[in-house]
Amino acid sequence: MTNSSAASARGTRRNKAETPRRRFVRRFTRRHLNLVSLGFLLLVIVSGLLAQWLAPHDPLAQDVVNRRLPPFSPDHLLGTDNLGRDTLSRLLYGSRVAVQAAVISVGIGLGIGLVPALIAGYLGGWWDGVLSRIADTLLSFPPLLLAMAIVGVMGPNLTNAMTAVGIIFAPRFFRVVRSAVLSVREETYIEASRSMGTPTHYILRRHVLPNALSPLIVQISLACGFAILAEASLSFLTLGVTPPEPSWGRMLAEGREAWFYTPWLTVIPAVAIVLTVLACNLMGDGIRDSVGRETRDAG
Repeated sequence: MTNSSAASARGTRRNKAETPRRRFVRRFTRRHLNLVSLGFLLLVIVSGLLAQWLAPHDPLAQDVVNRRLPPFSPDHLLGTDNLGRDTLSRLLYGSRVAVQAAVISVGIGLGIGLVPALIAGYLGGWWDGVLSRIADTLLSFPPLLLAMAIVGVMGPNLTNAMTAVGIIFAPRFFRVVRSAVLSVREETYIEASRSMGTPTHYILRRHVLPNALSPLIVQISLACGFAILAEASLSFLTLGVTPPEPSWGRMLAEGREAWFYTPWLTVIPAVAIVLTVLACNLMGDGIRDSVGRETRDAG
């Protein structure tokens, strides 16, 4: 046997022994951009969770004597805003709001859209027809306008704003999961489970849902980026986080008032939003490229 044939045989044996999880990790870590995106998102999450200990100053404390200090000023790494509040501290606390926005909106979207998608995709028939028409109706509304309408009725705060965004996410999660379930339900092991009298709820939980997770995880990653952008937009319009609570969107709105004098007050939160949303989108692309159609057998 030649060296190339032996290497090919070893590679074949390794691929057969490789689990789907290890295969995903190998594909994902092969691209440095995926690791950079993951590292940046972890930095944002850790900054938000530990903002209380990492922030050098109280984000709400005003010091009009030292207002509008430029970045790299003594005791203020990123300067101060129009009221003398430390920009770095407000940025760190704003990352907490961004993380909360993503968690709340995606959680609500999954809570509303996941189970109906499983039912519609697996049972089909009139279940599929009715639930799909409801999802199509919600998709026909412009996302931010629908969110603004819901916030206008419920009142402006972070929870209400992200509830509105979560309602927007629900039909998108519905369509992704339903599409995956439609292809999985025709697999042989699903038919074998049905023929053995396996309860429907067990089939959905044990066989159908795990095979629908791959596209769902990609959609969740992209939805997190949109949630952060939506929260910033709503807070910019005073429909999200209420002043004086720090939020990247509120920081943009406040910095806009003195753009010609202190442009860094707008640039700093804008860069944070752009990089975080970009990292979420790159993560979604990386997950999509790294995961294969790893179907689970009936066992």
